[in-house]
Amino acid sequence: MYVERDIEAYFQRIIGLDKVIAIVGPRQAGKTTLLRNKISDSISYLLFDDVDVRSLFEEDVKGFQTRYLEGNDVTILDEIQSCKDAGINLKYLNDTGNRMWITSSSELLLGKEVLSYLVGRVSIIRLYPFSLSEFMRARKFLSSREIQVKRSLREVISYGGYPEVVLEKDPVLKSALLRNLYETMVLKDISRVFNINDTDALERSALYLSNMYTGLLSIESMSRDLSISFKTLKSYLSAMEKSYLIRRVQPFFSNANKELIKQPKLYFIDNGMRNVISGNIGMKIDGPSFENFVFTELIKLGYEPKYWRKKAGPEVDFVIQLGNEMVPIEVKLKVPENRVESALRSFIKMYSPKRAFVVIFEGEGGEVDVDGTLVSFMNPVKLRELLEYMK
Repeated sequence: MYVERDIEAYFQRIIGLDKVIAIVGPRQAGKTTLLRNKISDSISYLLFDDVDVRSLFEEDVKGFQTRYLEGNDVTILDEIQSCKDAGINLKYLNDTGNRMWITSSSELLLGKEVLSYLVGRVSIIRLYPFSLSEFMRARKFLSSREIQVKRSLREVISYGGYPEVVLEKDPVLKSALLRNLYETMVLKDISRVFNINDTDALERSALYLSNMYTGLLSIESMSRDLSISFKTLKSYLSAMEKSYLIRRVQPFFSNANKELIKQPKLYFIDNGMRNVISGNIGMKIDGPSFENFVFTELIKLGYEPKYWRKKAGPEVDFVIQLGNEMVPIEVKLKVPENRVESALRSFIKMYSPKRAFVVIFEGEGGEVDVDGTLVSFMNPVKLRELLEYMK
């Protein structure tokens, strides 16, 4: 079963603009499925996990071109990030007139060793696990009826959005698929690609992070708790982030003397992955798991959310840039009578935004005015619809 992805309209617009399109994102998020759905007689597919394909690309790029690319309108090069000299070889293939769509489950593809050779020649698309709207499309929920939204939310917050997991209906098999995916990610994408030999320490680090509950990240404290060196932990965090397991969120500030130190907060790219690592899959939905879910929805819309916190303690979960505006977003399971809490009021008092959003799991939507700022209460479906309209 093929599920149409939210990025497809954009993908269709850029097909004719660039000779190279790079789709990056977590393993099993649907990159290959998306591209294979575009395959015709003049589009060829190559998987670089195949040692013969990879070896010819690395050792004889001209021979690779003759054997695999000649006569194709487009060639799909899947999981190319681990190849030696990938950047300079892709530049050669592009310079000699070949149109390519390339994929990677690691941000290594976008590093200086590759991307610097393709500046001005490549369009980059990030593809994540299913968003809530894609999940509802997969389940053929064609309306935003509250009962369907609530049912979808509960499942996505518990099991995440990896396509294979979404399409599986048995909860036991969902958990097994997530565990297998996690083991593949750790052993293949992270440990092998980033040359990490101590997979036990890597897994302990991932378990520690999965139980942080969207808190501030202190590598010093984590190092002490796990008895892993600060330098090693930094390399683990970088590898996990570049492999799309986690994402660090930086603070929003306009005056560094008035706002908190620049510690990041940490979120998982997929709720299901976080839950299976922590052992909490299928458990009751709580505030941190809902907050992590809202974060994933924001990045799938292309935003780079930050958080805001004052030294005195008030914190706003996310701040996004919407055009020229900075818009605060609070995340709450339930808000009685559309109450605006002190943290959001503090942000409004300090920055006077035109609008603010409170994303709720339960309860009625609505709007209130706080010192000239329109504060809107809504569920995640309404938030997504509004942000898509306002982009």
